[in-house]
Amino acid sequence: MEKMKVSTTRFNAGIAVLFSGIIFLLINCSTSKLVNNSLNRIPTKEQVGALVIPKEIAPIKAPFPMPQLIKPVFPDKSVNILEKQAEEGKLITKIIQQAIDEIHQSGGGTVVIPKGKWFTGRISLKSFVNLHIEAGAELHFSGEIKDYLPAVFTRNEGIELMSLGACIYANGQENIAITGKGKLVGPPLNSPLRKRFMNVGVIEDVVPHDKPVSERVYEGHNNEFIFLPMFISPINCKNILIEGISLEQTPFWNIVPVYCDSVIIRGVTVNSIGIPRGDGIDIESSRNVLIEYCTLSCGDDCFTMKAGRGEDGLRVNKPTENVVVRFCLAKEGHGGITVGSETAAGINNLYVHDTVFDDTGVGIRFKTRRPRGGGGQNYYYERIRMNLRDEAFRWDMLGSPMHVGKLAQRLPALPINKLTPSFNNTFAKDIIVEKAKAFVRIEGIPETPMTNFTLENALINSKKLFTAHDARQINIKNTKITSQDNVIKLEDVRDLTFDKVTFSNPKGDLIKDFSGPEMKNIQFIKVKNESTSP
Repeated sequence: MEKMKVSTTRFNAGIAVLFSGIIFLLINCSTSKLVNNSLNRIPTKEQVGALVIPKEIAPIKAPFPMPQLIKPVFPDKSVNILEKQAEEGKLITKIIQQAIDEIHQSGGGTVVIPKGKWFTGRISLKSFVNLHIEAGAELHFSGEIKDYLPAVFTRNEGIELMSLGACIYANGQENIAITGKGKLVGPPLNSPLRKRFMNVGVIEDVVPHDKPVSERVYEGHNNEFIFLPMFISPINCKNILIEGISLEQTPFWNIVPVYCDSVIIRGVTVNSIGIPRGDGIDIESSRNVLIEYCTLSCGDDCFTMKAGRGEDGLRVNKPTENVVVRFCLAKEGHGGITVGSETAAGINNLYVHDTVFDDTGVGIRFKTRRPRGGGGQNYYYERIRMNLRDEAFRWDMLGSPMHVGKLAQRLPALPINKLTPSFNNTFAKDIIVEKAKAFVRIEGIPETPMTNFTLENALINSKKLFTAHDARQINIKNTKITSQDNVIKLEDVRDLTFDKVTFSNPKGDLIKDFSGPEMKNIQFIKVKNESTSP
């Protein structure tokens, strides 16, 4: 009888173990199935970008209130610059500007740049004018500073000033467009304009924030420096369409709406590889923006959100908000999608979905500095494929001593002031990282740690695993991470959870390198370790 009790007990224990194993397998199988089903919907690079743009704009969906943007409509009236005796090989700035002004004054319409190789200085768009660059047309911009004078009101790296503005500029206009299948080509690489740019330090140390903007004039007289023009930059404008064109050899940032509302950028191709600070599309203190089916190959960040810099950015206090980026391809650049580093007025409500970062540096990037101010919140990333040279997710909130001096030192924590930035509420779902140097790297600020990052349903392949300091409320869920490294290195991190995560590496286990007095509540729930060694 005693033997029967022992056998029964062992039998029940075995059943319990077996049952627990079955439950564990079911959880992992269902998790794997859920992840795989979700990941099947992530586009490849052949399915996104300028080559596959549809004719019409599909309804805009976002996890925040977002208007349904509509292309501006122009009267059925046009002027071809050939009608104005434009000649190839000659500088025709006045002819193009005369055509724009004429169409504007007559109530609106289209100015046509036909097939051919044309040369111009700065062009200023006016309300109700569509500048149409036909297929086969190349509009080359001058490399002479005099062709961008007089100075106009602009914003350079988040600070207001008077300088060259942009190759295609507009201020205070509405219902404007740049369309067509033609090409814009920036100033020659060896031109005087490119040799006279400000390179004596960081801009906030050069442009006095306490001087009136009207007195911050940089026109390049007497061999003084200028601030390089952007390629296309409407400022204080509303209802803007930029569609179909190609941009090459920018002097600075490529497409930069500043203080604008209701912006559509679609089907644009950018090539600025090798151009220092050659950002692709920078949304600067603007709202209600749609970017779709664009292909960017850049000398700096590809898609970037900005909102002013330091004291001057706080004075202006215009955030960037309500931006949707979808069906785009970043082929090369420092960052696929970047928030910052000019963050003073705040960057809020960004939704990036169905997009591919192919051979960029960082995938999803956040940059700010202690003296930059602001920061932002509510960032959503969904159905994104990444093939990267650097990190998949990167928060760089301290910067380098070269730019901010001792403020780049992590410790001691400093008192919070109006220039202390913070990043909060980042949500990523259905993500494939085909290759990366590291999965996650967070360099937060101890006085305002990066807060609330959730990643769900992801397949990660990276060399290094996970490094973070000064971060709070991180949740990694339903994810498989294959890495060459098995170290999770944390310093002063709180409330980090790995939930239903599979770690796969040569060692088949994890090294948990945790330190700092603020370390607290690090959880591993239903985690599985796999070895990739034969």
